[in-house]
Amino acid sequence: MTDNRTLTSRFPHLKQDFAASLVVFLVAVPLCVGVSVASGAPAELGLVTGIVGGLVTGLMRGSSLQVSGPAAGMTVLVYEAVQEFGLPVLGVIVLASGAIQIAMGLLRLGRYFRAISVSVVEGMLAGIGLVIIAGQLYPAMAAKAPDSGLDKIAELPGTLVDSFGDTGALSSLAVAAGTIAVLLLWKHAPEKVRTVPGPLAAVGLATLAVFALDMPVATVEVQGLLGSVQPPPLSAFGELAGIGLLGTVVAFTLIASAESLFSAAAVDRLHSGPRTEYNKELIAQGTGNMVCGALGALPMTAVIVRSAANVQAGARTKASRVLHGAWLLLFAALLPDVLAYIPIPALAGILIHAGAKLIPVRSLGSLWREHRGEAVVLAVTAVSIVAVSMFEGVLIGLALAVAKSAWEASHVKLDVVDEGTGPIEARLTGNATFLRLPKILDSLESLPQDRPVRLDLSGLHHVDHACRMAMDNWAARHSTAGTDPVKLVTAA
Repeated sequence: MTDNRTLTSRFPHLKQDFAASLVVFLVAVPLCVGVSVASGAPAELGLVTGIVGGLVTGLMRGSSLQVSGPAAGMTVLVYEAVQEFGLPVLGVIVLASGAIQIAMGLLRLGRYFRAISVSVVEGMLAGIGLVIIAGQLYPAMAAKAPDSGLDKIAELPGTLVDSFGDTGALSSLAVAAGTIAVLLLWKHAPEKVRTVPGPLAAVGLATLAVFALDMPVATVEVQGLLGSVQPPPLSAFGELAGIGLLGTVVAFTLIASAESLFSAAAVDRLHSGPRTEYNKELIAQGTGNMVCGALGALPMTAVIVRSAANVQAGARTKASRVLHGAWLLLFAALLPDVLAYIPIPALAGILIHAGAKLIPVRSLGSLWREHRGEAVVLAVTAVSIVAVSMFEGVLIGLALAVAKSAWEASHVKLDVVDEGTGPIEARLTGNATFLRLPKILDSLESLPQDRPVRLDLSGLHHVDHACRMAMDNWAARHSTAGTDPVKLVTAA
C-alpha cells in the first residue's frame, strides 16, 4: 500500500498517461509501417523512428503532449532521397538535419518558424497530400508508381483501366477501398467499438479479409528489427560534399522543423497544460533525428494525428509518449512477424486517407473569398510541389508569399483636392516604395502643369530612396513650367 501511495504521489497522472500511451501505440503502428513502406524503406525502420520519437524525443523538454515519429508529410521527400542517394545515405541526411535542428534551437531560431506564411505551410501540406494520394493509388492497384509527381497523375487513368482486367489488381484495389471505407465510417461506429483506433481497425479488418478469403494481395516484407537497422557507413558521409545532397539536407531540416513546430502550435490549442517551448522542442526534434540518422532510420517530425490522439485520450504529461515508445519497442522486438500479414494495399489506403486530410478543401472557398492573395500562394505552392519537387515547390511558395507581402506593404494612395482656384492640394498616404513608383509618378504627372501644387508627404509611413529622388525630380520639372515651385510638406 505504501509503495502504491509513493508511486501515485510521484506520478499523479500515471493512470491517464498509461491509458493514453496504449491508444497512441495502436494508432502509431499502422502509420509507422505505412509511412516506411511508402518511403521505399523496410517496414521496421518506421517503427525504429517511432521508438526513438517516444524514448528519446519524448523524454526531452519542449512540447509535453506532442508525439513524434515518421510522418506522412515527409514521405515524398524521403522516397526521393532513397531513390536518388540510396538507403545507406539516408541516415547521413537525417543525422545532418538533426544536427542543424539542434544548432537552430541553441541559436533560438525556433520561434522564427512561426513567421512562415500559413498559406505556404498549408500549400506545402496540400502538395504533399496530392503526391501521396497519386503515388499510393498505384500500390492500391498492385502497380509500380512512376517517379515524378506529374507522371503519377498523368498515368493514373491508364493504370486504372488496365487494373480492371487483372484479378490481382482488382483484389488489391478492393482491399484499399475497404480500408478507406472503414476509416471514413469508423466515427459512426458504437462508442465501445471506437475504443479501437480507426487506423488499427482498418488494417486489422483488411488483414483478416485477405487471410480468410485467400486473396492474391501483396503483404509487407519483414527483415527483422536488427536486420533493418543499418547505421550509415563512414564512406556515406563523403556524399555531404555534393551540392545535391546538401540541398536535400536543407529541405529535410526546414520541412521537418516547420511541420513539428506548426504541429506544436496546433496541439497547444487542444489542451490547457504547459505551452510549447519552441527552441527546446527544436533541440528535442534534432536530437531524435540524430539518433534516427545514426541507426539508419527514417526522419522524425511531430505528428498531429498521434499528438491529437494523445490529448484526446486524456494524457497529462510526457509519460504517455515515452510509454508509447516502449510499447513500440516491445512490439518490434517480440512480434515482428505480425507485420508480414499486413496487406500492402491496406497501408496504401491508410496513406491515401492521411494524404486527403492534408488538403484543406473546406477552407479553400472561404480563403478565396476573403484573402485571394493567400489562396493563390497556397495553390501555387501545392502545384509547384506536384510539378517540380518538394524543396523547389516550398521555395517558390515562400518567394511568392514574400513578393505578395512586399506588394501589399507598399500600398500608397494619392488624394487630390482641386477647388478650381489656388494651389492644388495633393496628399500621399501609405508606403512609397519603388514597387509603386510607376503609379505614384503617373498620378503626379497627371496634375495640371499650369497650377501650383502643394504635395503633402506627412501621411507616408515610409519613403524609400528611389521614390524620394523621383518625387524631387518631378517637383523640379513641374516648377519649370512657369508656375510657382511645388511645395513639399513632410512630417515634422
